[in-house]
Amino acid sequence: MSFSKIAVLGMGNVGSLAATLLNEAGFSVVGIDSRKLRTKFPFETQTHDIVDTSLLAEVLRPFEAVLSCLPYYLNIDVARTAHEFGIHYFDLTEDVATTQAVLDLSKTATAVMAPQCGLAPGFVGIVGANLAEQFDTVRTIRLRIGALPQNPTGLLGYAFNWSPEGVVNEYLNDCEVIEEGQRKWVSPMEWVETILIDGKKLEAFTTSGGLGTMCETYDGRVENLDYKTMRYPGHVKLMNFFFHELLMRENREQAGTILTHAKPRVDDDVVYAHISAEGEIQGRLQRKEFVRSYYPINMSGQDWTAIAWTTAASVCGVIEMVRAGSLPAKGFIKQEKISLNAFLETATGSLFETAAKESRQIQVGSDLQPKKV
Repeated sequence: MSFSKIAVLGMGNVGSLAATLLNEAGFSVVGIDSRKLRTKFPFETQTHDIVDTSLLAEVLRPFEAVLSCLPYYLNIDVARTAHEFGIHYFDLTEDVATTQAVLDLSKTATAVMAPQCGLAPGFVGIVGANLAEQFDTVRTIRLRIGALPQNPTGLLGYAFNWSPEGVVNEYLNDCEVIEEGQRKWVSPMEWVETILIDGKKLEAFTTSGGLGTMCETYDGRVENLDYKTMRYPGHVKLMNFFFHELLMRENREQAGTILTHAKPRVDDDVVYAHISAEGEIQGRLQRKEFVRSYYPINMSGQDWTAIAWTTAASVCGVIEMVRAGSLPAKGFIKQEKISLNAFLETATGSLFETAAKESRQIQVGSDLQPKKV
C-alpha cells in the first residue's frame, strides 16, 4: 500500500537530513521538534513537546507513517501510538529492549513496524546478508562500523557526532553473538582486534545492538556472527578505564555529559565499513568483503557529516522501498531480509554507491543524482 504523508520526529542532524531526503523523494513531510527551529526547510515544520507522551496521539493522528529520530528511550511510546493508529513506524534505535517491544507490537500490527533502520543496525545488516547469500554454506559473518573524526586529537581519538545516550548504551550493554554455533551474550568492549582500512590502523571491539535481529535469523545457519565498533588504537582501553575503574557505568547520563563536553562533534568525520563473510562456494572456502570509507557530502546546498548522511540514507532507502511495495506492507521488517540491490536502486540508497571512498566531496541536486566536484 503506497503512502505519502510522513512525520519525522526529532530534527537534529540526522532527522533534518532524513526529512530533506524524504521531501526530495516525493513524500509529504512534516518535521517535528520540541524546539522552535531556526533553519528554514522546504517542507512544513511544527513545534511540539513530543517528550510529553499524552500529546503523541494528537500529533501523529494525521499521518500515514512516522520516522522517529529521537533518543532510543522515547521510541517505545511512539511505536505504541503508531501501532494504535495503524501507521507505518520506522526508527534508528540500537537498543535491544526497544526493538523487542516493537517486535511484540508487530505481531498485531496493520502497518509496517521497522526499527533499527540506521547504519548499524540497518545498512550493515543488509550488506552482511547480501555477502552471505553468495555462498553455498556460510561459516562466518563479521560486521564492523566506525564513525570517527578524520583528524583525531587526544588519547581517545574520538568526537561525539552521534547521540551520547546511544554510544554509552552500546558500550555498556551486553552483545548478542553466535560463536562456534552457539547463540549467546558476551560483554561489550571485548574481543579486541586490529583492522586496516585505507592504510588507517583501527581497533574493533564488541558493542551492543549492531546485529539487530541477525542472531535470530542466522541461528543454526552460521558458526560465527558478531558486530564490532571500530575506533582508533587505544580507545577501548581508556573507555574501559572510564566506565569500569572509575565506575561511570553507574551513572550513564553523567558519563554522556562528561564525554560530550570533552569530545564535541566535528564537521570533518569519516565512516568506515568493513563487512565480510566466509564460506564455501562449490566446495571451495572463500571470503567476500565490503570495505568502504564514507566522507561528508554536500546536499541541497548544505554540508552533512558522514555519520548523518549514512544514517539518514539508510532509513530513507527503506522507507522508499515500503512505499514502492518492494517490502511487506505490514508487520516487522528485518534489515537482513532487505535486498541490497533493490536498496541501492532507491534515490537515497544510491548514495552509498555514488559517495564511495574515492569521492570525498559530492554535490547532490534536487533529483538526488550525485556528481563529483
